[in-house]
Amino acid sequence: MANQPVIFIHGLWLHASSWQPWIDLFTAEGYAPVAPLWPGEKDTVAETRAHPDDVANFGIDEVTEHFAKIIEAMDIPPVIIGHSFGGLITEKLLGQGYGNSGVAIDPAQIKGVLPLPFRQLKSSFPVLDNPANIHKPIALTYEQFKFGFANQLTDEEAKELYDRWTVPSTVRPIFQAAGANFSLHSQAAVDTKNGDRGPLLLIAGGEDNTVPEVTTDATLKLYRDSNAVTELITFRDRGHSLVIDHGWRDVATEVLVWLGQQGLED
Repeated sequence: MANQPVIFIHGLWLHASSWQPWIDLFTAEGYAPVAPLWPGEKDTVAETRAHPDDVANFGIDEVTEHFAKIIEAMDIPPVIIGHSFGGLITEKLLGQGYGNSGVAIDPAQIKGVLPLPFRQLKSSFPVLDNPANIHKPIALTYEQFKFGFANQLTDEEAKELYDRWTVPSTVRPIFQAAGANFSLHSQAAVDTKNGDRGPLLLIAGGEDNTVPEVTTDATLKLYRDSNAVTELITFRDRGHSLVIDHGWRDVATEVLVWLGQQGLED
């Protein structure tokens, strides 16, 4: 896979630099990875925290188009790997014909996913309880991060990750995903029937409060009408922090193994 580009797409509330351990590992394995910033995001966590208004009010389509332009500038179609809302964007891009394969880790719910567990509602409530939040940059409190991301971690590790990686975020995508099944032209819609797309791997965390396992299982079922490869791996004891916590390498290794099985061109 020498020089095969990889584009990492983070989700809400984490900075792009949180992918750095993955970038180092994928580089060592011969890939050419990058983790671009979201619209309005600054080069560092500190700068992004200092300019929260710059990240506000971007929706799913705007963010998807942002990454599509980055991919269009690449000489070789990349592997697209996303976490949380980055996973949803990965699905959208792959369905639109971008990339040669995709990995959606704990992907936010797309249009057509019906299960809505209480813990998922509880995770989103600090945003959805006030409709005016749709226009604002929102930062998680430590308690919200602990419940939504780090429920499987010690307080010590959770606090370290919170201090190191979290940033304010646009929350418009959360409102769009929450109302997706009531909107004819929802931005959370994905072309799950596309049989010409590259292979897709979905990854679920069995103890994820933000995107519960049942949500990812339901996502997989929406791909049943596509002939393209769609597979699911579940890490039973992992929460939403699985891409940044002490066990990130286990997840990354499974992704590397899966990519190696897809017969992608160098």
